[in-house]
Amino acid sequence: MENPPKLQRGDRVAVVSPSWAGPGTFPATHDLALSRIRDLLELEPVEFPTTRRQGQPKERAADLMAAYRDPSIRAVFATIGGDDQITVLPHLDPAPFRADPKPFFGYSDNTNLLNWLWRHGVAGYHGGSTMVHLARGGAVDPEHLASLRAALFETTDLEITPVAAFSDEEMSWADPVSLTTSVPKIPSPGFGWHRADRVVTGPTWGGNLEILHWNLAANRWIGPSDSYAGSILLLETSEEMPPADEVFRMLRNAGERGLLQQFPAVVVATAKASNIGNRPPQSERARYRDEQREAVIRALAAYHPSAMAVFGVDFGHTAPQWILPYGGRMTIDGPARRIIAHF
Repeated sequence: MENPPKLQRGDRVAVVSPSWAGPGTFPATHDLALSRIRDLLELEPVEFPTTRRQGQPKERAADLMAAYRDPSIRAVFATIGGDDQITVLPHLDPAPFRADPKPFFGYSDNTNLLNWLWRHGVAGYHGGSTMVHLARGGAVDPEHLASLRAALFETTDLEITPVAAFSDEEMSWADPVSLTTSVPKIPSPGFGWHRADRVVTGPTWGGNLEILHWNLAANRWIGPSDSYAGSILLLETSEEMPPADEVFRMLRNAGERGLLQQFPAVVVATAKASNIGNRPPQSERARYRDEQREAVIRALAAYHPSAMAVFGVDFGHTAPQWILPYGGRMTIDGPARRIIAHF
């Protein structure tokens, strides 16, 4: 699976809402994201009928297919996630996506579409939902912007490094202050390595664990287990903050299917341990992350004890967010403690 074609400054890009039409509820946040696409990326955003209106699954699928059929559109950005994108997938025709495999950016509920594209031979990028990271108050995080530009414009090997500080705080988009104010950050503990005794280069697959589990339950969207052999598994959890026991059970189910055994390396994101309605003290958040790490290690011990894992990589629901290849290739170098994204 090859990386999608690169863009040129001035290209038109689709901005769509395949899950929740957040732009209709919070237009100022959406408009800030559009302005940053123009000003920071020098691209021209193009909206579709359901970008700001909550469309039915068939309508949202029609917007996605229209974006891929339009030869002037050179990339597709999801505005935000949601909780029902799996209902869009049955309405998609693979033909326009295969005919013009332009890059798709999204994460969280957009794991549904990333996985669907992967199954049809089209690579994408994990991360980059416009309202979440491009519209951050204050400024776009430099790690996000650097990796987004690399994914869009460059053929390069980009090292994914530990961030100095991170945040899992949220501000209400209903408050105008969210457009201009950055959320507080705390020092990052850096990466944590498990069985870091080898170098693995391979295509990536995975995404949000809860969505992957839904796809496993639906069954039709997950291929034979051996079709993932040799891939690097990306795992991140959402603001719903599944408890450690549930994380273990979801991975156990993947192991019982024979899926967890296919991945020689697993990259686990810094877990979001608070949300706008539940802000535990930092000590509880650190404990939540430790318990989640132990749950992943326990599942690997049961189903793939030789797998290498690296924890605390910032590509999920915390900020900053690195953009990572999805279906493209990465190298996880355990002895050197390095992660390289091949854009």
